[in-house]
Amino acid sequence: MASFNFKSSGKTSTQKTLEQPFTKIPVGIKTPLTLGENDVFSMHYDTADQVHDNLRNLLLTNWGERVGFYYFGANLRKLTTEISDIDQFDDAAISNIRDAVTRWMPFVSLKDFSSSVDHASNIDTGIVKIKITYSIPQLGVEDRSLQVTLYTI
Repeated sequence: MASFNFKSSGKTSTQKTLEQPFTKIPVGIKTPLTLGENDVFSMHYDTADQVHDNLRNLLLTNWGERVGFYYFGANLRKLTTEISDIDQFDDAAISNIRDAVTRWMPFVSLKDFSSSVDHASNIDTGIVKIKITYSIPQLGVEDRSLQVTLYTI
């Protein structure tokens, strides 16, 4: 019968072990699409950043633009073509945003809304900037803001 002494094999308690480097796990793809360094596309590694990106995409998407989900989006572009009264626009935009977030991203809590119209080139065309403040209670994110820009005809 052979005998084996474990003291002569392996590592001692004073030797350091090599640790595996921690690799971050991507949560989602950044938009607009760009080439990434280690991945095919640039990725989000923080859930709050991915929710911010998804919320921006939700606000900028109009009904019928998402294949298979006709009513996905806040449908804000159609409102920009009929801006005669900024208060009516704000009411309709708030309603559309609230409905879209409630349906598609119910974990986002909307806080504040503001909008501004900039008639840069002439009185018939302009730029509508919408800024919202929101929180994500499940992630501990408070008062994060997002601004989207819509171009009117």
